[in-house]
Amino acid sequence: MSVAVALLSLACSPDERPPNILMILADDLGAGELGSYGNAANRTPRIDRLASEGMRFETAYATPLCTPSRVLLLTGRYGFRTGWNDLIGKRYAPEPNTPEEDLGEREVTFADVLKEAGYRTAAAGKWQLPGSARNRLFDVGFDTYRIWRWFHDVTPDQRPGGTFSRYWHASIIQDTRLFPTVSDDYTPDLLVDFLIEFMAADPTQPFLAYYTMLLPHPRYMRTPDPRRPGKYVAKGVDSSIAYLDHLVGRLLDALDELGIADQTLVIFMGDNGTADAGKSQLREIGVRVPWIARWPHRIPAGVISPALTDFSDVLPTLADFGGGVLPNDRVLDGKSLKPVLLGQRDHHRDWIFSAFRNRRLLRDDRWLQDGYGIFWDCAGCRDGSCCRDVTASIEPEVIEARNRFSKILEDLPAPEVQESGARRQSDRAADR
Repeated sequence: MSVAVALLSLACSPDERPPNILMILADDLGAGELGSYGNAANRTPRIDRLASEGMRFETAYATPLCTPSRVLLLTGRYGFRTGWNDLIGKRYAPEPNTPEEDLGEREVTFADVLKEAGYRTAAAGKWQLPGSARNRLFDVGFDTYRIWRWFHDVTPDQRPGGTFSRYWHASIIQDTRLFPTVSDDYTPDLLVDFLIEFMAADPTQPFLAYYTMLLPHPRYMRTPDPRRPGKYVAKGVDSSIAYLDHLVGRLLDALDELGIADQTLVIFMGDNGTADAGKSQLREIGVRVPWIARWPHRIPAGVISPALTDFSDVLPTLADFGGGVLPNDRVLDGKSLKPVLLGQRDHHRDWIFSAFRNRRLLRDDRWLQDGYGIFWDCAGCRDGSCCRDVTASIEPEVIEARNRFSKILEDLPAPEVQESGARRQSDRAADR
């Protein structure tokens, strides 16, 4: 019996259990890079098809840098609550090697919630979050993982070929053990291989597969050529995005081959704006990311949603779909998008928020206050291209909007420097 037939015969129907969840997070990919969001240059046919088969959000906000976005995504809590408003080791992040830094000790993640609800859980890709080197993913709810090891985790003797690499012949760890690689091994392919094996392993239990991609991060290198085995495509942002799209296609094809596409909620997002096009900037171009969801026959196809959403909504959304229980001992900043995704309503929330270092950004359907104090009128504009600077305006509606924003921001305090002793010097700026 084939794997697909076995899965079809053993798996429950979507009505009898919650969906599998495949969550894909691209690294440094703003919304404007995809064809479905209006880009005519980059080749993203599989992601564009995913959007046409499901729902995409016009205005979805992360933070402008990877670590604070990823903590927000996992925990559903803004950075002023978790302490994470910059990269590991930076001044607006918890002090290194302290209890405050350890997510497993302090926070509840969407993996924790879904695992408690009966899901088997796996992560693959870029982690770059704190925790004990051996247990950092086990401690936050993942049963198994295969991750590229960021350079602060890798000793010289663990660097294949004696160099640090994320793409070719990289240092990879799987469930605490070093995963061997050779010079022709392309890390993104190895990560997708792992997730496909995980998704196929046990049809009796719903799964959470969390894929934190290494692409298209600006440390660009050549990619394999999917159309010509053994050949390569020259390095560049366009080829990296094209291969990113190819990898998404591999995962979607695997769902079809396994016969579980109709039982699987697929979510595709980016973690911050693209390098040289918004990354590290607390403006709309830096925080507006793709947010696409597909669950055949449940999420209406071809919908472009105007509902405002930010990364704090992910944990309550996954818990809602997965039958998980939200923690009641802490403040969660997000709310479930399930009613919007199922087409039961259009409006989601009145405003969305982002922060980076000691700056804050707030947006509602019309108005936007960016992290540099500029107040924008974005009436009818969802990509920042036609927003109007009204910072100096004395029009009554502008003054009313600014006063309302000031009131909201009173409950969203600016991050403070978290520094109580000698802080590790920032040797991690290479990620920028």
